[in-house]
Amino acid sequence: MTTRAYIIGDSAVMLWGISARERLRRQLASLPDLVLVDSRDELEGAESALLLRADYLYEVRTLSALMTRRGVLEHEGNAAAAHVTASEVSAAMSALEDGDAAGLDRFEVDALQTFESSLRRTDPPTLAPLKDADRAALSNRLYGSAYKGVTDLVTKFWWPKPAKRVVAWCADRHITPNMVTVTGLLLMLLAGWCFYEGAYLTGLLAGWIMTFLDTVDGKLARVTVKSSRVGHWLDHGMDLIHPPFWYWLWGLGLAVPPTLWGFDAGTLYAWIFVGYVGGRLAEGLFHFLGDLSLFTWRPFDAYFRLITGRRNPSLILLTLFTLIGRPDWGFLAVVIWTVASTVVLVVRLLQSLAVRQFKGEPLTSWMADPMRAASDHPVA
Repeated sequence: MTTRAYIIGDSAVMLWGISARERLRRQLASLPDLVLVDSRDELEGAESALLLRADYLYEVRTLSALMTRRGVLEHEGNAAAAHVTASEVSAAMSALEDGDAAGLDRFEVDALQTFESSLRRTDPPTLAPLKDADRAALSNRLYGSAYKGVTDLVTKFWWPKPAKRVVAWCADRHITPNMVTVTGLLLMLLAGWCFYEGAYLTGLLAGWIMTFLDTVDGKLARVTVKSSRVGHWLDHGMDLIHPPFWYWLWGLGLAVPPTLWGFDAGTLYAWIFVGYVGGRLAEGLFHFLGDLSLFTWRPFDAYFRLITGRRNPSLILLTLFTLIGRPDWGFLAVVIWTVASTVVLVVRLLQSLAVRQFKGEPLTSWMADPMRAASDHPVA
């Protein structure tokens, strides 16, 4: 069923360099089976209609959730948006223009609160009136909403504040997310070359900047609503592929080939690749057990994601050992932690399979219960 969307009014408040109507246009363009129309007359004959006041701030997930429910969406008693049938358009327009929503279901944004598996978060989607006095708070809210709720400790605790400044700088200068991603790609290649040459400190500098930009491009794409299919695949492809090659090149750059417990360098390189690919496979297979990821199944998994042997935690190990003059120990630490992390992930996958078989139904995330997610394990 195709839904026609219509934007009512306008707002002078710009956030992250985008006008209210332009933000809504970009958000609506990302939703399937939806056509934006320019006049109210074009709503006639529509199978359903999405009516949005431009003087309110929404997230894509607000609009997506609204598309699954019929009625008038309110904020503190004031109508902000509506999703209705063609026969209800007039009543919905009255609700949005003068507050009279007789005969229509009315609900607040909390009613749209669901577990968002892609962002691994469960807080209510954004809905707020656009006021110039609240510009800074609203910008902060959009930025915070762009973050995954479950991720590694570097992305979760170290990058948000500095990345916010860089995202704002990029948005003001109309630097696109793809430009940032390509810069990160070049730094990724530079870091790998430096590791191979044994220039570890230079490589680590390039690597850390690359990981920082990996945070910036995603947040910039979300706050400016400028995600693209090419950028998505490039960004995620880089994230997926490069880490084990970095570690391999690091090992090749060591003056003395690494050994561990009698195993030679070639075996350790194999452990790196098998461990990394095995962990990724465990994560991928978990998606067949329900609408969730392995790291959002139980609180333990969310906490373990902070330190799982992926790129950023591994970079911490490489950096610490390099600073004390033992890059070889850093390499061995990454080998051990990569394999150990994969063992944990495989065990969790087997446990989840047993639970799935016992219950006879898809698994659900502990975060699907908003009260438990907010009160029991807020850090996770």
